[in-house]
Amino acid sequence: QVQLVESGGGLMQPGGSLRLSCAASGTIFRINVMGWYRQAPGEQRELVARITSGGSTNYADPLKDRFTISSGKNTVYLQINKLKPEDTAVYYCNAKVKTTYYGYENDYWGQGTQVTVSS
Repeated sequence: QVQLVESGGGLMQPGGSLRLSCAASGTIFRINVMGWYRQAPGEQRELVARITSGGSTNYADPLKDRFTISSGKNTVYLQINKLKPEDTAVYYCNAKVKTTYYGYENDYWGQGTQVTVSS
């Protein structure tokens, strides 16, 4: 089993910056992709950004100027600059993980971290 734990959310001022972290633990052979999604109240969960084990990244087009994804050993980070009230959402970490060499890739989700942007 794989656990993802997010941290770094909170109440932020518009125009500020924030760095979210997500650490994966458990039975991990290889993490193929890690990413961040967000869900605003009353909205569908949407992709923010993801990064592959090879370092390739892709972003939701409206967000690429202010969001930066990066990764470390079994961790993924999301830097958000110039925060806007519309960034208010629960941010979820996602990982596509192989737990064994011969096993299939499975999807795992963190519990989410609340980001609220308000003056």
